[in-house]
Amino acid sequence: MSTHTSKYIEIQNVAQSFKTAKGPFLALRDVNLTVAKGEFITLIGHSGCGKSTLLNLIAGLTTPTEGVLLCANREIAGPGPERAVVFQNHSLLPWLTCFDNVYLGVERVFGSASKSNGVKGERKAELQARTHAALDMVGLTHAAQKRPGEISGGMKQRVGIARALAMEPKVLLMDEPFGALDALTRAKLQDELLEIVARTRSTVVMVTHDVDEAVLLSDRIVMLTNGPAATIGEVLTVDLPRPRNRVALADEPRYQACRKAVIDFLYTRQAHVEKAA
Repeated sequence: MSTHTSKYIEIQNVAQSFKTAKGPFLALRDVNLTVAKGEFITLIGHSGCGKSTLLNLIAGLTTPTEGVLLCANREIAGPGPERAVVFQNHSLLPWLTCFDNVYLGVERVFGSASKSNGVKGERKAELQARTHAALDMVGLTHAAQKRPGEISGGMKQRVGIARALAMEPKVLLMDEPFGALDALTRAKLQDELLEIVARTRSTVVMVTHDVDEAVLLSDRIVMLTNGPAATIGEVLTVDLPRPRNRVALADEPRYQACRKAVIDFLYTRQAHVEKAA
């Protein structure tokens, strides 16, 4: 396993507050984190701890109240094609086929829209080839002409992942992408995600509530303290070799040790939020 020494994403002294009817609400404070190229990071913590807020900041969907975020030494000032987002709710356009939902993103990045940046757009055949390749990567070639209403929840999430991957992002940002799925579908997609990330070498930052998911997928698990005014409480390195197999890991002492460390943080040191809920 690589030592992840390089700084690809840098989060420096970041705070985020929101205006509310009762006055300013401080969601995050003093957040400092560096993510290396090709690293898989999960953000975990109780509801309301600012996990999605932090992901949205990296995506450029919101700007921090304090501090700065960098990607490849450039300040994150808004969304960009090098950072693709997969949400829990797949956000597909219901009137378009699976193919067209993915094609829309591909054309935006590589097609005529890219000409406005002074880059020659790709031909339609090339854009279609990219779309087919992305659907094939998530095993959905057979469903390319189906609409979202005709496929299962797990398949919809695959289309969302395909759309993100088709843009060839340097950074894949995922906000509980498997949170609404049943356990078997979730396990299957986690395994597929492990294979895809190994192939594409994407840098991934993923929000999850699931301890086992975090340990299975991550190089490091970033544990956030309870909100409001949440910050990073602890960062755990998951020292497990890749490729990872969930069945083999079940009896692996290092896996159990990581799992125990995360559970201890969430339910012993950060437990009061659950009692107050």
